[in-house]
Amino acid sequence: MDPVYLDHNATTPVAPAVRDAMLPWLGEAFGNPASAHAPGRAAAAALARARAEVAALVGAEPDEVVFTSGGTESDNLAVLGTQLPRPRIVASAVEHPAVEAALVVRERQGVAVERLAVDRDARVELERAAATLRVPAGLLTVMLAQNETGTIEPVAQLAALARAAAPDVIVHCDAAQAVGKHAVDMRALGVDLLTIVGHKFYAPAGIGALVVRRGTPLAATNYGGGQQRGLRSGTEPVALAVALGAACRLAASDLEQESARQRALRERLWQQLRDGIDGIVRTAADAPTLPGTLHVRVPGREGAAILAAAPAVAASTGSACHAGDGGHGVVTGVLAAMGVPLVEATGALRLSLGRSTIAADIDRAAAALVAACRSVPRH
Repeated sequence: MDPVYLDHNATTPVAPAVRDAMLPWLGEAFGNPASAHAPGRAAAAALARARAEVAALVGAEPDEVVFTSGGTESDNLAVLGTQLPRPRIVASAVEHPAVEAALVVRERQGVAVERLAVDRDARVELERAAATLRVPAGLLTVMLAQNETGTIEPVAQLAALARAAAPDVIVHCDAAQAVGKHAVDMRALGVDLLTIVGHKFYAPAGIGALVVRRGTPLAATNYGGGQQRGLRSGTEPVALAVALGAACRLAASDLEQESARQRALRERLWQQLRDGIDGIVRTAADAPTLPGTLHVRVPGREGAAILAAAPAVAASTGSACHAGDGGHGVVTGVLAAMGVPLVEATGALRLSLGRSTIAADIDRAAAALVAACRSVPRH
């Protein structure tokens, strides 16, 4: 039997409806949307429909959608292209590497970067954040759903705090893990820039978007023909854009029902793991999380060893641990920011469900993981 796929936070399969929408644009429909002839006009119309579908899912206007190659490009454009009203950026301590790497570039440019601390659930601590955000910032960047733990961050509250100190602050939200799985309204969140990644919710890899609120001072980071209001030059990939629009349409059609279904399956998985594995710890047990994400820690065991002993499950460790000097393990990344001790951090597992996950999959995966934990020696 094929392994039970519980790594949807890493990537999702292309949904049949998405593939069907895209296929004509890989064949007989092939016009350049910048061309004035009939095939070009058809391509431009397809792009316009896709923009409208993306915008509708996140509470934006179609002309605010800039298609990109994915999350890394969107995050880089947001962090590096923003024309800062002042040289100070505030970010959460658990951002994706695409944001973190861009922040390093900004620091080299002389911009001050400060991090917002998180609690044991990987959620930004609002009281401590309020003190940091009292000092006016030029940019605030906070992800909506943490990619390892699934924790939903208090983006709207943080945006309000930042604007109270600096009304002209620009707010970016990496919503890569949230869009398509969790209700997202960029106006309600109070953000100016929103990152969307297609392969996280059933579109192909290689397509994403940065939603740019009208009037946001953003400059291009690549140069060419001036497509997409000059913010992202290059001939638009019509087939991929159509696929992203179709994925947004699919998500909008059943977001509430599918979220409830996955949440129930996630709880079924947790109950079986809790009953079968002594000492297992659930991350963010008391915090809002994505409906299909379950992050757990098995103290005293290696997460990678557990998964190696459970070939019936395709999942990720979710751990940012590595061997330090002298062979002593150290905790880094998200788990370090959370203050997770090494004995737990090494046993981290990220189990993420999707549209294809059914109850039988949950039962088979749980049985395999329980058996694997019993077979893996403690360290």
